[in-house]
Amino acid sequence: MFTGIIEEVGIVRAIEVGDGHARLAIAATVVLDEAILGDSIAVDGCCLTVADQGDGTFTADLMAETLRATALGDLAVGDGVNLERAMAADGRFGGHVVQGHVDGVGEVVARDDEPGTTWLSVRAPATIAPALVAKGSITLQGASLTVVDVIDHGDGRATFRVGLIPHTLAHTTFDSLQVGDRVNLEADVVAKYVQRLVDHDRLATARPPHDPDSTPTNTLGEHDHLPAGRVAEPTASPQPPRDRTSA
Repeated sequence: MFTGIIEEVGIVRAIEVGDGHARLAIAATVVLDEAILGDSIAVDGCCLTVADQGDGTFTADLMAETLRATALGDLAVGDGVNLERAMAADGRFGGHVVQGHVDGVGEVVARDDEPGTTWLSVRAPATIAPALVAKGSITLQGASLTVVDVIDHGDGRATFRVGLIPHTLAHTTFDSLQVGDRVNLEADVVAKYVQRLVDHDRLATARPPHDPDSTPTNTLGEHDHLPAGRVAEPTASPQPPRDRTSA
């Protein structure tokens, strides 16, 4: 688990691309303190496993699903990335609960720089839009931020706005974000569970009520499967075994 408080900005030193997967080599200092193989480090908000380390760098593998579901595939050598180690049990909870599981990729649609504040407007996909709440939390590129306001679109997507203070700009990669850039988004885990419960109840309510007098059927459809360990009962009475002593 993470808290969305960026510890340092690492630099991508190498990218090895394979058939549907990739490996990143990232230069860092703070997050490598006492790091061992198998540790978790959030890279731009995506929880990755330290697969190798040495000479001030660590490497992490990206499987096809990670490349599909995040913006890490947009990285190039020399790019900066927001880094955070997994939270220690006795650490301070500075941000909010961040799992490092990217829920979707958003797009920066506006940037307004004012004295003391930079406003970013990000268009979020429909998978995240229901969990966006004004004054709620959002993880953007691994950083815990507060949603200022939300505008819902008719297609299920939504645009939300966050404000960045100079300290945040100086200690993250946000100072280089521009309109059109893709960003990793993770919704508040509490909001996701609430949304799941609401969706489940809605589906349960929409189902027709069970008729206790109805006759159950044992017939499986073409694409139906039994739970593991279960055997389908025959739909017709089994024939008695043939008497092998008769002619």
